[in-house]
Amino acid sequence: MPHLRPWGLKKIPAIRKSTPPALRRIASATAPWRPAAALDEWVQKEARPISLRQLTFFGRTLTETRLLSSANYVRTELPTRLAHRLRDMQTLPFVVVTNPHMSHVYELYYKAFERLRRVREIKSVEDNEKYCKVISETLQEHLTVIPRLAMGVLECQGLMRPQEMDRFMNTLLRSRISRRVIAEQHLALTETFNAPWHFPNAKAPPDPNAEFVGEVFLRCNAREVVDDCWTRAKRLAEEAYGPGCALPNIKVEGHLDATFPYILTHLQYVIGELLRNSIQAVVERRSNPAESPPPIEVLVCEAPQHVIIRISDQGGGIDTSIMPELWSFSKGSRIQAHLRNLSQVPKMAATMQELKLPNPSSEALKDLEMANKRPSDGSLSSLTSRPPNLRLGMGLPMSRVYAEYWAGSLEIHNLEGYGVDAFFQISKLGNKNEQLSTRASMDAV
Repeated sequence: MPHLRPWGLKKIPAIRKSTPPALRRIASATAPWRPAAALDEWVQKEARPISLRQLTFFGRTLTETRLLSSANYVRTELPTRLAHRLRDMQTLPFVVVTNPHMSHVYELYYKAFERLRRVREIKSVEDNEKYCKVISETLQEHLTVIPRLAMGVLECQGLMRPQEMDRFMNTLLRSRISRRVIAEQHLALTETFNAPWHFPNAKAPPDPNAEFVGEVFLRCNAREVVDDCWTRAKRLAEEAYGPGCALPNIKVEGHLDATFPYILTHLQYVIGELLRNSIQAVVERRSNPAESPPPIEVLVCEAPQHVIIRISDQGGGIDTSIMPELWSFSKGSRIQAHLRNLSQVPKMAATMQELKLPNPSSEALKDLEMANKRPSDGSLSSLTSRPPNLRLGMGLPMSRVYAEYWAGSLEIHNLEGYGVDAFFQISKLGNKNEQLSTRASMDAV
C-alpha cells in the first residue's frame, strides 16, 4: 500500500455539479474534516496534568471561589485535551478515518470541541450550573466512544501497523480518562457545594461517603475492594455457568489494612477484570466437574510508596500463541468473534450500570443501584459487569491503560500449563501526576 498523506491536511476542492458522483461522495465525506484555525490555536496549548493529592487538597475546603476556579480549569482543559486528540486522528491514514466507527468518534469529539471551546469565563454559581449541564450532556453523548473505537480498530486491522494502532488507542483512551476525571470531579464538587449542609456553621450529616472528596476516595482499602469485586465477579459467573457449576474460592493474604487515595471505579475495574479472567480460566480448564477447583490467591503488599496486589490462579496459563496479542487492541484471528461481542455493547463508559445483565437477579439489580450512587459515573467498571462469555479482547489492554494513568503498572507473569500471576502496582501517596500524552511528547517520539 502506498504511503498516504495525513488526510486532515489535504486541501479539499469545492464540490461542483460536474464532479463525478464517486468523487462527490468522497468530497462530501471529507469536507467537514478540514482543520480549522481554532483547532490549530488550541493544539498549541499544553494540558496541565494534576495528581490525586491536588484534587483532594483543592476540594477538601470548598468555597465559591474554589468552585469557580475549578470550573475555569475544566473549561480550558477539556477543549485543549480534545484538540490534541483531534489532531492525532487527523494524522491517521485517510482509509482508517473513513471507517464508520472512527468517523463516529471523530464527529463526537469535534462537536464537543466546538461546544466547549466557546464557553466563556465562569464568574458566578449560575454560570457554573449552566456549564455543568453542558459537560454532563457531553459525558452522556460520549458513552459510545469505547466500543466504537474498539470496533474501528478491529475493522482497520491491516491498514496500519499494529504497534502504531495500539499507540494511537492508548493515547486516545488515556486522554479520555483524563477528561472524564476532571469533568466528573468538578460535577461532584458542584454537587457537594450545593448540598443543604454545605453552609457556614452547618453540621454535615453522618454520610458513609464522607471519605470522598469529589470522586477521590481517600481511604481505599485493598482488602475491601478485592472482596467487593470478588462478590460481583462470582455472581456474574454463577449467572453465566449455572448454579451447578463449582466456582473457585478466594484466599486473600498480606497487608490487609493497606489504604491509599484513589478513584474507586478505576480500582474496581482493574481488579474486577483480573478476577473475572481468573475465575473464567479456572472454571473452563477443569475437566472433572466433581473436583473442587483450586482457589484464586490474592496477596496485598504495602511498601512506603506503593501497594502491590498480586492475583494468582491455576487456570492453565495463557497459550504462547496468544501472548504477543495480550496487550494489543488488534487481535488477529479472533477479530470476528470480538466484533460480534462488541456489537452487543451499545454504551460502555466503564461504569457498572451501563451494561445490563441478561435476566439480572434482584441481588444484581441492587448492586447496580448502589453503584449508581457513589461514585456517580466514574469512567470505569462496567466492563467487569459483562457475562464471562462476552469476550471483547480489550480487558487487559484497557486495564493497563487505567493502571498506568496514575503512574502505576500492570504486568502478567505466565506459567503455561499451570496458571497466571498478575501484578497490579498502585502509587500509594497520590502525588503522581496523571500520565498524559500531548502533541509535544508524541512529536518527540
